Amino acid sequence: MIKNAANWLNYLPLSIVVISAILFSNSLFAQDRKVQSKAYNAMLKTLLSHSVSEISVQQLSGQVNDVLLVDAREQKEYAVSHLNHSVWVGYDNLDLTPLSNVPKNKPIVVYCSVGYRSEKVAEKLIKQGFTNVKNLYGGIFEWKNQDKTIMNEKGETDQVHAFSKTWGVWLKKGRKSIIDSNSYLKTKRLMAKT
Repeated sequence: MIKNAANWLNYLPLSIVVISAILFSNSLFAQDRKVQSKAYNAMLKTLLSHSVSEISVQQLSGQVNDVLLVDAREQKEYAVSHLNHSVWVGYDNLDLTPLSNVPKNKPIVVYCSVGYRSEKVAEKLIKQGFTNVKNLYGGIFEWKNQDKTIMNEKGETDQVHAFSKTWGVWLKKGRKSIIDSNSYLKTKRLMAKT
């Protein structure tokens, strides 16, 4: 009879212990991940300070009609596309005027391209007294990567402002658009991975 766990482990082949540890850690990582791409998730974990509550695309899609969506990107990005019924407040020239009549306890989800700028705007909203503010983890890029609907002034669109070539690598679906220094709109169609 085995008297303790340490002796019991001596009877298991090392390979079973190693495989079990790998499978267990991978399942924990998958549960912790809020975006589909492991690389994108790893980048976001280091980029963001995680100073405000975060919401995943899956979580938001189930309650999108119950929250106020706030876009923390620049106007040129918002004009290319945005989440339906979102309110634009910007980032560099942040304007919270559109939120002046919003109840302080209203559920608010702030988003940007990947989640960095929206996290900073969410922090400012909390300082302004808003009590139910979350950051969309992965931003509009992850929203589109998961085939969610985005809009522009004409209706539904497939185009997303990619911010820059560097940041645009995280946008895997839709039409990637970048407005260069000459205000020239460049668009690239992204093929869905099969």
